[in-house]
Amino acid sequence: MSIQERDVLSAMSKVMDPDLNVDIVTAGFVKDLKITGADVSLKIELTTPACPVKDQLKAQAESALKALPGIGTVAVEMTAKVRAAPMGASKDALLPGVKNVVMVGAGKGGVGKSTLALNLACALARHGAKVGLLDADFYGPSMPVMTGISRKPVSRDGKTLEPLEAHGLKVMSIGFLVEADQALIWRGPMIHGALMQLVRDVSWGELDYLVMDLPPGTGDVPLTVAQQVRSSGAVLVTTPQDVALADVVRAKQMFDKLGVPVLGIVENMSQFLCPHCGKGTHIFDTGGGKKAADLMAMAYLGDVPLDLKIRQGGDQGLPVVVAHPDSAEAKAFMDIAGKVAARVSQENTLRQAPKINIQTA
Repeated sequence: MSIQERDVLSAMSKVMDPDLNVDIVTAGFVKDLKITGADVSLKIELTTPACPVKDQLKAQAESALKALPGIGTVAVEMTAKVRAAPMGASKDALLPGVKNVVMVGAGKGGVGKSTLALNLACALARHGAKVGLLDADFYGPSMPVMTGISRKPVSRDGKTLEPLEAHGLKVMSIGFLVEADQALIWRGPMIHGALMQLVRDVSWGELDYLVMDLPPGTGDVPLTVAQQVRSSGAVLVTTPQDVALADVVRAKQMFDKLGVPVLGIVENMSQFLCPHCGKGTHIFDTGGGKKAADLMAMAYLGDVPLDLKIRQGGDQGLPVVVAHPDSAEAKAFMDIAGKVAARVSQENTLRQAPKINIQTA
């Protein structure tokens, strides 16, 4: 008894993507369907290699196929192709090869925003994505130290700069272009011009995600980026105490007014982990990030502990995701990266045409 294509597609239409709330046939995930008698093979092409439900979808697809009467062997291969954010007005020429820009912001300094941005970028790269990292925190550029890069960028064509590379990332920062002990005493227009040069005049190439580390607050640079760059959304970083939460509310309001989707909130320094006994202590209170997420109807992306390995990695140019990939701290960043990638896919789906065409190959 041979299996028909309609039988396979009917079985696959029962497999739902919980993030996009649509079945994998309608979403166009089913590719390269091959039927040889009773044997079936196909690919499920997800919207990101960082999909947090990849294994779940594969198991459900295999189960649905094996339930078909007369089925022989079943082969389901999981692949991924990151989809780009929908086109938006005049913003697209700035980063033509970048599919998604993810901004990382905070209402105040000192909450670990740059640490989150770097480890998020490294985690997305470890998941298999092509990732860049732009340090847009002009008054406090920390990426040269945190990535361990001490070289200066060069220009091959005399027009654009080549990004530097570390830990599987393409990286650019104003800190690579000025001396380490030189203070940037610049007014807003100078900052605006320099920032747009780092966006426009850097050869980023083809990237799935460009993570932008914004300066804290709601000043010139976050406004410039949000208004000029087509973004898939922003991730907000906070610590548990009330004073930090009050500031993140203002950051959320800024992005809302500028039409930038807020992908969710991360609670950093959620607890201190003793390096000797491993016991956790909530020195900055607890649960504040989740409370803020519920209050402002945002996704809660997870929490990261205050841990010695994370601080040492930042000082040594070895992010914890790279230096200690099997640690609980690295796994927290990997989990957050998966949720961020899922939220990007959700936002892109919401902003595309309402009808999703069925695609089979």
